[in-house]
Amino acid sequence: MSTLEQVQEEVLVEEAVGINNEIVLYNDDVNTFDHVIETLVRVCDHTWEQAEQCAILVHYKGKCTVKTGELPKLKPQCSALLDAGLSAEII
Repeated sequence: MSTLEQVQEEVLVEEAVGINNEIVLYNDDVNTFDHVIETLVRVCDHTWEQAEQCAILVHYKGKCTVKTGELPKLKPQCSALLDAGLSAEII
């Protein structure tokens, strides 16, 4: 393996390790589809279509990963989801 290949592999590994957190949104019997979609668009910067697909997955599967990234960026987003009355956690 060449030095260039080793450096590229190390960079890819470091990038993958930095993005190993995700916000999982859980189904509930309280919030409407519109509220969930609007909140995902506002808080997670989803497109309307992406937020709608997540809402459908949450409804039928019980949960859906709505955002992945580094923990410092996810914490305020998860807090905003919780403040909006949604059920979410960072895993």
